[in-house]
Amino acid sequence: MDLVKRAWWAFRSLIFYCGFVAIVAIMSTIACLLFFLPFRPRQRIATFGNHLVMLWLALTCDIRITVSGRENIPEGPCVILSNHQSTWETFYLQWFFQPASVILKRGLMWVPLFGWGLALMQPIAIKRSQPAKAIRYVLKQGMRRIAGGNRIVIYPEGTRVSPEQLGVFKTSGAALAKSAGVAILPVAHNAGEYWARDSFIKRPGTIHLHIGPAIDSQCGDPRQLTEQAKDWIQRAL
Repeated sequence: MDLVKRAWWAFRSLIFYCGFVAIVAIMSTIACLLFFLPFRPRQRIATFGNHLVMLWLALTCDIRITVSGRENIPEGPCVILSNHQSTWETFYLQWFFQPASVILKRGLMWVPLFGWGLALMQPIAIKRSQPAKAIRYVLKQGMRRIAGGNRIVIYPEGTRVSPEQLGVFKTSGAALAKSAGVAILPVAHNAGEYWARDSFIKRPGTIHLHIGPAIDSQCGDPRQLTEQAKDWIQRAL
């Protein structure tokens, strides 16, 4: 029975990926063609594709999403610190928290169509091979994005981690929030249980996204603030 179930999940996952590639290709092309639009309408149009991916995920793989803590989201810019388990959050959080700039690997910008469209979303693209330079770049570009009214989405673990654990949290996000004088918003989710980082197969179920109370970035140093956000994420999981 388990073999039959996994075969069915694999088939549904294959159907999902066919639609996923098509949606990403189409919406990336549209984003590139609309390069002349101001950032906010351009991002709303482009990230509608992210929303379509979530609808397609629910239809093909029966993966649903629930969100709690919406009332905790500040009106203006903030720095969002989220755990990193899956590809799911890279699509969903950019759409959900818009206007948003996401910190990501610079190499993604070179992917034809997808990377070009991504570059128009005002990301903060860093080189992981140069951590000290990357931190300075995050602070510099992050301040500009926040001044422009954007929220900043950061995955302080730096890489995807299995659902059973949290990785080491880097302090650049808290340092940026403190420098910019904006709040830190901790976010926790269990996406890795259904869209695993190292598996083709998507498992049906419900992804729970929890948004915690905003943390005043002026009440502690970056390490203390980071640990406070991590503690909340750990409890939420």
